[in-house]
Amino acid sequence: MNTKSVILDRILNLFGLQYFDLGYLVIGIAVLLILLLILFILLLVQMKKVKKLNKRLDALMLGKDGSSLEQDIVQLFEDNKYLKDITEEHKKEIRALFKNMETAYQKMGMVKYDAFNQMGGQLSFCLVLLDENNNGFLINSVHSSEGCYSYTKQIKQGQSDISLGAEEEEALQMAMGE
Repeated sequence: MNTKSVILDRILNLFGLQYFDLGYLVIGIAVLLILLLILFILLLVQMKKVKKLNKRLDALMLGKDGSSLEQDIVQLFEDNKYLKDITEEHKKEIRALFKNMETAYQKMGMVKYDAFNQMGGQLSFCLVLLDENNNGFLINSVHSSEGCYSYTKQIKQGQSDISLGAEEEEALQMAMGE
């Protein structure tokens, strides 16, 4: 045996591999080297991807004037909070306006008529003004050759305590949309 073979046998004996076939060891080392080479290539590919991502992140973090993305995001959150607050204020104001509008006169009915069938035309009229809940008043102005007389009637929930004439009833129905 040559000295190289003796040294190799002693090394194998040292590790308890004296009956191990050297051919398998060479094949195992070759497979491990191939796996190591593949892993090294994958590592290089991943490093290239990370470098590309870092470039994109750097470009994203720098704004037009050099401000960081973090400052822009903080500003957006502050703007969003301001918009939410102002929206809540507007909702409250709109509710108050709707509440006030319930009592504002928003419905109208008007009927012109000739009270005494005179030749003077339709100078008499009945005007009804109602709020959202059909509360309001009726004004009736009767014109005759002797003068003009006006009177009012209170309307509550679309009804009057005092009986209504035909023209008054027509104006009330017109105001209520019936």
